[in-house]
Amino acid sequence: MNTAQEVISDATTRMDGALAALKERFSGLRTGKASPSLVDSLQVPYYGVPTRLRDMANISTPEPRQITIAPFDPSVLSDIEKAILAANLGVTPRNDGRLIRISMPELTEERRKEIVKVAKTQAEECRVAIRNVRRDANDAIKALQKDGKIPEDDAKKGLDDVQKLTDAKIAKVDADFKAKEAEVMAV
Repeated sequence: MNTAQEVISDATTRMDGALAALKERFSGLRTGKASPSLVDSLQVPYYGVPTRLRDMANISTPEPRQITIAPFDPSVLSDIEKAILAANLGVTPRNDGRLIRISMPELTEERRKEIVKVAKTQAEECRVAIRNVRRDANDAIKALQKDGKIPEDDAKKGLDDVQKLTDAKIAKVDADFKAKEAEVMAV
């Protein structure tokens, strides 16, 4: 990278990646209603190869509190059942020989608070990742200035822009966490 703008562009891409990963992790957190994202990324052994559930079955929500999983190959029903139980999602799958039904029980207040704690931890991990990207970007800009590739004014402006970008992305993490917390705590 030869300019501060290239460094900032790279930092923006990496920070957006951290935010996308956070949204993916948040989608796997259980709320009071059924959502295919709760199980679609579970790894199920399929002929000895770990495979995502969404790649080997149709996952749907026919009712607000129920998930159905219809595997393309019915011989893996028991493996899917075991993977769901091993994931410790707080649900029990029912196998009827053709598909698996998961009924979502009401969340207790205690369980809701546990889920919020998990979400808070995930949000903090995302903030740390964003700060690490900021550190890398600042180091890259300082190195460009030291090597004489950019003047001091451009370096100072670049460092300010990186800080503004970091503040905006962390504010987005905070907003996403607040939204998830409200969704989980809603009765």
